[in-house]
Amino acid sequence: MLKKQTIWLLTMLSLMIVLSVYYILSDKEDLAYIDTGQTDVDDSITTDSTETDGLAEVSDIRNIGKDELFATMRLKLQDERSMKKSTYEDIVASKDASIAEKNEARDHIHNIQESETKEDILQNNILAVTSDYEDVLVRSEEDIVHVHVITNELSNEQVVHIMQMVRDEFGDIRVDVNEQPMGE
Repeated sequence: MLKKQTIWLLTMLSLMIVLSVYYILSDKEDLAYIDTGQTDVDDSITTDSTETDGLAEVSDIRNIGKDELFATMRLKLQDERSMKKSTYEDIVASKDASIAEKNEARDHIHNIQESETKEDILQNNILAVTSDYEDVLVRSEEDIVHVHVITNELSNEQVVHIMQMVRDEFGDIRVDVNEQPMGE
């Protein structure tokens, strides 16, 4: 069994690798940047540490693309779930935990993995329905499933179809479908 520190190290390294590859392969026009109002790159930048107390002031941040937003949300969700699984794996590996606690921890790990699998399947199925969707993000919580779709227009029939697909995969659960417009 891997130790908690080793799992954290591997998780952080994989996160850094994914973000590095994404940054290298991403379109430079869609990246967030800070508009300082300066147009000359050769100007020297001076900071006064007494005024900002080590904090940078941000005057203008441009909107990141929806695909980057979805990628960031996916990474955050994956990181949160990895931390939960790591905690439960520590309980399973613990000599001090009772059999009931270990079984409960295994059940939680299984539920997390099952939710991840269902979300992936659902995302792929929704994207396969039509080419009108640029991207889909599915997030399941205890009593609700959030579906975010990047598209120009989402009709009522499409919303109902998505909701039915979610219920087919997750069972009778509340569904929240959100449309994110393309090209912003």
